[in-house]
Amino acid sequence: MSAHDQLLVVIDPVARRSDGESVRIAKDVLCAGAEVKVCWPDGPEEFGRMLSRRGSRRPVVIGDDRALLRAVTQLHRFRELADGALSLIPVGARGAVQLAGALGVPGDAVAAARAVLDGAERRLDLLVDDSDGVVLGGLRIPVGRAPVTAAAPGTVWDTCRTLVRTLVRPAPSAPAPRARTQRLRVEADGRLLSDLDAPVEDVTVCSRGGAAEVVVRPRSAEPVRATASAVTVSGASFRYRADALVTGPVWTRTWTVRPGSWSLTVPVAVPGPGAESAGAAAG
Repeated sequence: MSAHDQLLVVIDPVARRSDGESVRIAKDVLCAGAEVKVCWPDGPEEFGRMLSRRGSRRPVVIGDDRALLRAVTQLHRFRELADGALSLIPVGARGAVQLAGALGVPGDAVAAARAVLDGAERRLDLLVDDSDGVVLGGLRIPVGRAPVTAAAPGTVWDTCRTLVRTLVRPAPSAPAPRARTQRLRVEADGRLLSDLDAPVEDVTVCSRGGAAEVVVRPRSAEPVRATASAVTVSGASFRYRADALVTGPVWTRTWTVRPGSWSLTVPVAVPGPGAESAGAAAG
């Protein structure tokens, strides 16, 4: 039996709790077509240790987008991403496996397991930040909405009069929420896209065709778009959503594209690189 037919299957504990039946079906399909060693980690640390001790076996993760991100992060930090393709069988709520679908992995457990056995390796880009964190699909410094502040309470009689008016006539509609802005400096390969004097509502970055595609949406102007190999965002303390995780607050962060730096097993029939559509799943 070749090394290709020897699998290390790491089952994320969240997948076991959320959909044990899909986990069982996927495991049965894999065991019927390959030599399989199954691991049942109890948490993220044990998940990482089992993955690092895979030897020559191909790693297969059963879990959601967070489990996939955890596996890629682990392999990246140990500089093992180039050693071979990673396989994923998505198990989780619909919203928790969107990235996997955008990357071309089937959502059905049986179809995903068959892709592990018979699929092809797809080379994908990676965004790596200056703290050695990774982004598989895309990142966003969120739009958000400013909360509507309620009026200060008055006297008891004021409250009674308000209640009576509410009963005899429809309440006025609530004011529309205001767009939330941040003052950020955004640079793409050293080119200034936005500075601190121009509030922005949204910044997105995703890997597309070996480069980072950046979109900055100012409050009162048309979006600014650029393509670069590195993107730096700095300014007031900000948070950002990368894939399935929210990170921060940070004062500055630089993301660099590493084209084709990792591989994912997908069905043979899936055309084209999935990194182009993956950014939409992170937004």
